[in-house]
Amino acid sequence: MATGAVPASFTGLKSRDHRGLGFGKSSDFVRVSDLQRVKFGRSKVAVIRNSNNPGSETVELKPASEGSPLLVPRQKYCESIHKTVRRKTRTVMVGNVALGSEHPIRIQTMTTTDTKDIAGTVEQVMRIADQGADLVRITVQGRKEADACFEIKNSLVQKNYNIPLVADIHFAPPVAMRVAECFDKIRVNPGNFADRRAQFEQLEYTDDDYQKELEHIEKVFSPLVEKCKKYGRAMRIGTNHGSLSDRIMSYYGDSPRGMVESAFEYARICRKLDFHNFVFSMKASNPVIMVQAYRLLVAEMNVLGWDYPLHLGVTEAGEGEDGRMKSAIGIGTLLMDGLGDTIRVSLTEPPEEEIDPCRRLANLGMKTAELQKGVAPFEEKNRRYFDFQRRNGQLPVQKEGEEVDYRGVLHRDGSVLMSVSLDQLKSPELLYKSLAAKLIVGMPFKDLATVDSILLRELPSQDDKDARLALKRLIDVSMGVITPLSEQLTKPLPNALAMVTLKELSSGAHQLLPEGTRLVVSLRGDEPQEELEILKTADATMILHHIPYSDEKTSRVHAARRLFEYLSENSLDFPVIHHIEFPKGIHRDDLVIGAGTNAGALLVDGLGDGILLESPDQEFEFLRNTSFNLLQGCRMRNTKTEYVSCPSCGRTLFDLQEISAEIRDRTSHLPGVSIAIMGCIVNGPGEMADADFGYVGGAPGKIDLYVGKTVVKRGIAMEHATDALIELIKEHGRWVDPPVEE
Repeated sequence: MATGAVPASFTGLKSRDHRGLGFGKSSDFVRVSDLQRVKFGRSKVAVIRNSNNPGSETVELKPASEGSPLLVPRQKYCESIHKTVRRKTRTVMVGNVALGSEHPIRIQTMTTTDTKDIAGTVEQVMRIADQGADLVRITVQGRKEADACFEIKNSLVQKNYNIPLVADIHFAPPVAMRVAECFDKIRVNPGNFADRRAQFEQLEYTDDDYQKELEHIEKVFSPLVEKCKKYGRAMRIGTNHGSLSDRIMSYYGDSPRGMVESAFEYARICRKLDFHNFVFSMKASNPVIMVQAYRLLVAEMNVLGWDYPLHLGVTEAGEGEDGRMKSAIGIGTLLMDGLGDTIRVSLTEPPEEEIDPCRRLANLGMKTAELQKGVAPFEEKNRRYFDFQRRNGQLPVQKEGEEVDYRGVLHRDGSVLMSVSLDQLKSPELLYKSLAAKLIVGMPFKDLATVDSILLRELPSQDDKDARLALKRLIDVSMGVITPLSEQLTKPLPNALAMVTLKELSSGAHQLLPEGTRLVVSLRGDEPQEELEILKTADATMILHHIPYSDEKTSRVHAARRLFEYLSENSLDFPVIHHIEFPKGIHRDDLVIGAGTNAGALLVDGLGDGILLESPDQEFEFLRNTSFNLLQGCRMRNTKTEYVSCPSCGRTLFDLQEISAEIRDRTSHLPGVSIAIMGCIVNGPGEMADADFGYVGGAPGKIDLYVGKTVVKRGIAMEHATDALIELIKEHGRWVDPPVEE
């Protein structure tokens, strides 16, 4: 079999376009034989072979979606597309803790103390262990920290704490060799373990240059692998989106494909040395990139016959609800597909406070997999697993003769709907404010983050003039008012949208409404196909996808995917709103995690046009903010400043929580602006690929400021750094003054 056989007409492969590999229009696939670079003309191609069967047929690659430059294996990335089935993996032992599909999803965090502070680190590890963590990671950046690790381990053992310890290594192979003698697991970052720090330069690599760097990596990395074998240690090959090497970026760009190849370079060395006690991770601060990278990793592992476990995490997620939401979107999406064996929720909070939300997320994933929640099998042809493209539902178009403007009922970048009660109508101005409407002389007007439409399950009586006037004023500013068909028939509200079920639609009950009444269809998505057929003739403004929270058998993620498949196959472009009703008494973290997982898993695939969250005893403002956070976390509607904020560790050069709070307090009113707040340089410049401006610890008490990946000011005294950051934002024309409270 010829290595790297490609059709003669194949001309579209590119090696340095920073979008992944190109794909020629004149060819359906490329046949490949080994994961290495194959020269075709002037292009170099990543190629794959099943290493367990070298003589087997070559693997067929395809574009991730029609016209996509990204080539992916034809194999699926998960066990099942219609239900949650946990991916089968080998067991990896980390000390006395087993990782893999035959074991619970393990939860972990990372210390924030200076590793040389032995007593402080020991105390923090004990607090973390007492909260129920399975593993603890500690940063080990130098020889002194490595020496301290021996004392930390011994002290913990003497206090009867046997929790496995993980060393976090960047740039320091000798340090890794030293700490492997006492810690249970070594995390290496393939972007900087043997490579120099990325300069983010467009470098040209010849085949010989590339091969020499791979030989250098093998020379530097092999002794650590041998040592881990000798001492029975585990390893995590942990790629970070923000710290890929120049070599990788020169071939694959700053992309999920580059992240996977970066890890595979190290994994091949492990396998060559018959070392298999390792796991993979593919972390990014952008949940969409993170999800794509893990899926691509698993798809390629399936081709190769590899079964290594996965460590899941969204890096630099931030704090509070923002951090929990980003983590739920990224980690929860993968858990719904049965992927993930250990997780960390990275928050800019004390590490012991990460454990509870981490456990809640792990429990949600395990319960879904144990129940194998799903829907009846269906064929999936249209979802884009590996590259993002949003399915755009048809926004409302104004019809001739309509008295009000319906075009604002949904928002092009993602809509937020809220459920409103009759009690709230008793205080119209308070209601308008709670919907984040701007008030001018007591009249509501839509603003940047105003709720788009409301669901009113019960209409006020015909003689309640004040309540009806309040609703009319909302309708007049293009806010949709949705009410059940029965309410609209018995107590009609002019220009309201009537919510109907599929059964009501089929029966023709909606025809009793005045001609031209806008319809909203509420459905589950798992109905028999013949029941969905009525949608082909329906004139609906939107669909509400709703599975009761109490339904233990049906997965709302898979039911929604089935619905979107039906809509795509029948060329139906109704906007779809994810409608989730949470039960009374639900914990706030469970609500955020549930929304991020169940709706976020769809929105990161571009499936959905908005969100409607209900919970009877949660504050209205909390539900509204959670909804907007979800849309922003899925890279849809941007309504506030975006922060990329690291969770702190022993490398952090300032009080990250305090500084983060200070920066947020002064800059949170800048939608469309992204600010990275990094404790040190390890992931700093690279992880700021998504950020416009960066605030990074450069030395103790000193801050470096970045624009994108470029440092523009160095060594600013910390007490002046926030002011300097604001001045930098002003210099680039991105600053607006905070709105004045009326």
